[in-house]
Amino acid sequence: MEESNRQKKIAGVLQSDIAQVLQELLREAGQTGIIVAVSKVSVTTDLSIAKVYVSIFPSEKAASLLEEIKKTTPQIKHQIAQRTKNQLRKMPDLLFFNDDSLDYIEGIEKAVKGTDNPIENPELLAKRKKK
Repeated sequence: MEESNRQKKIAGVLQSDIAQVLQELLREAGQTGIIVAVSKVSVTTDLSIAKVYVSIFPSEKAASLLEEIKKTTPQIKHQIAQRTKNQLRKMPDLLFFNDDSLDYIEGIEKAVKGTDNPIENPELLAKRKKK
């Protein structure tokens, strides 16, 4: 089903605000050398849930940092609600997911360039799991 204009607008507002809040939290925690980017936000039709897809570089630290983000979701939601209080009546619940699409693309590029041959070794490109 196609997203409505309202959903797209809310997703855009949330995406920019969540990115700013996450970067501020990283700065406050003293985490250096880690880049966090909000790649996509999708909002349900009833505007009650927002799925936030986060790209974390380097990808080795993605799992641990995503767990920390999930633990601090109430504080993040509160900060976003304070920023968007004049734009949103009700703040949607935030669900955070790791966006590993760039790692997947990088694996495909390596296979195409010939550095790794997935035909000879099919284990090189692990199948992506649906979550």
